[in-house]
Amino acid sequence: METMLDTQFDVQIQNHIDQKTKPMGALGQLETIAAQLARIQSQASGSFSTTIDISSPQVIVFSADHGISEQGVSIAPSAVTQQMVLNFLAGGAAINCFCRANNIDFQVVDCGMVAAVESDSDQLILSRLGEGTKDFSAYPAMTATQLEQGLSAGSEIVSQAIKNGTNVLMFGEMGIGNTSSASAILSALTPLAIEQSVGRGTGIDQQQLAKKQDLIATALNRFDRRDVKTVLQQVGGFEIVHMVGAFLAAYEQKTPVLVDGFIVSIAALAACQIEPNVRDYLIFAHVSNEGAHRFVLETLNATPLLDLSLRLGEGTGAALAFPLLKSAAEFYNSMASFESAGVTV
Repeated sequence: METMLDTQFDVQIQNHIDQKTKPMGALGQLETIAAQLARIQSQASGSFSTTIDISSPQVIVFSADHGISEQGVSIAPSAVTQQMVLNFLAGGAAINCFCRANNIDFQVVDCGMVAAVESDSDQLILSRLGEGTKDFSAYPAMTATQLEQGLSAGSEIVSQAIKNGTNVLMFGEMGIGNTSSASAILSALTPLAIEQSVGRGTGIDQQQLAKKQDLIATALNRFDRRDVKTVLQQVGGFEIVHMVGAFLAAYEQKTPVLVDGFIVSIAALAACQIEPNVRDYLIFAHVSNEGAHRFVLETLNATPLLDLSLRLGEGTGAALAFPLLKSAAEFYNSMASFESAGVTV
């Protein structure tokens, strides 16, 4: 794998930003984004980038089912995963609306739903690892082979997107029960107690929440939690392991990812524990209403761009934050300098 992100052009990049017709630092986080994007694109080209290019931005929604959902830890049955994938393909979901509003390309991946959908849409990618994971409160969620296949498949999907011209990626997820999986991964990989890592997901009641916490505690007592891949195999989801592979591939191919909410951030956390330099390529879209998301962001030393009280998933937060990346690129590329505008300070 590549080494950490090259900082040799940082002084030139910062000078380029500071010479714009504004007080130094006046564009706040937009300046931070512009500098990060310019650093990434300078790394890719091997020379100082005076412009930031954003080409064919793409949202990829990874979908799968979870055996743990059979325990009643969600307000919806597993069938809703498939129904929502059909909704995505029909263009009727929130993420479709936000992609249309911002000219973002969209694809959805069946990583292993209970039942496959019948569709010949070019927006659907089949990458099925099985018919949902096993109930991780009683069994490992997946086999070691399924884990490796998922990591590899996620990598291949991203590699193809980049080959097709995408240079900004956004990942979303769909899977009834996947907040249970994400919370279990979080408490396995960090010191955060289960009571803090486990939230209400799509809106479960207090009794369901207590059950969800007990099931995750049972699962985490079953195995040694130190190794990231072991954790993913034991309590992960097919869509989550695809996303981990996707993050690793984006890093390897020097492509930034605008990171969505809690579940996508958990996949990012796992990818960063496998390869810490992944972090340099991540921009965090928002902080969600899922309580433990703030802890994940703090663990990754991330400052989110938005706080809209979202808790939908699907990549919606990333799509909503994307115009900020476009605005950061536009000021970096087109805003006059003091010299060119004849402004004296």
